[in-house]
Amino acid sequence: MQAAFAVLTAGLLLFHRAVPDSVGRLGSLLEAFLPWLGLVIPVLLVLALVRRSATALVALLLPVAAWTHLFGGLLLPAGRPGPHDLLVVQHNVGDTNTDPAGTARALAGAGADLVALEELVPPARSVYERTLAPDYPYHAVRGTVGLWSRHPIGDARALDIRPRGIAGPWSRGLRAVVRTPHGEIAAYVAHLPSVRMRASGFASSLRDESAGLLGEAVAAEELTSRMNVAERGFALSFPAAFPMARIDQVMARSATVADLRTLPETGSDHLPVAARITL
Repeated sequence: MQAAFAVLTAGLLLFHRAVPDSVGRLGSLLEAFLPWLGLVIPVLLVLALVRRSATALVALLLPVAAWTHLFGGLLLPAGRPGPHDLLVVQHNVGDTNTDPAGTARALAGAGADLVALEELVPPARSVYERTLAPDYPYHAVRGTVGLWSRHPIGDARALDIRPRGIAGPWSRGLRAVVRTPHGEIAAYVAHLPSVRMRASGFASSLRDESAGLLGEAVAAEELTSRMNVAERGFALSFPAAFPMARIDQVMARSATVADLRTLPETGSDHLPVAARITL
């Protein structure tokens, strides 16, 4: 039995994209918490040792190899910053955050080149603008997302990533050109719809549709080649009190996200994440 569970765990890790979303969107739910599937491994190890099953121990090598292949590299230490690196901070500041000024000061203290914020709502928006201004003289806000930069920003515009199922005012996308010392880069800030656990299963269709619209916009970008995620760091960022999901991301095209890490907790229900981008 342990051997069968070991093979099943390895199969889910390696072929998670094959799990269908037709019933309760189980595939999306699995992918949201995929790293935690590794917790099955020590449980199976203990059972195999108790039963003294050589077959189960050998079978256990399969999920160990699968988990290491997918996530082992994220545990390696980050490399040294290079001369063409940018530090980027991304944070869902939370629309119920009671300390926007403290949050802004904490983000500025990270020393990033770019700061991307989501869930900017009045009157907190003006607090972020005022508090970040000394360190970030350039910024652009569209709807509830914004970008602050140490370098000049141009051609800032709203990015339409609203799914068809959402009616009324809804602006959660921004695209801007940042003129860095290493050349111009296109920067996107996007806040996708939240997922929900319901009686019918994992509700992620709106988020999936919005992600598709964002992907189409990035694919058409002239200033960018291929989306890359972080090479180092898990950066589990939600919920802030006990992070279990890696839902706050920094990605890049024609560049490398060398490492991703979380920053200390703020007044938000998300943790900030910081990424080093190698151009």
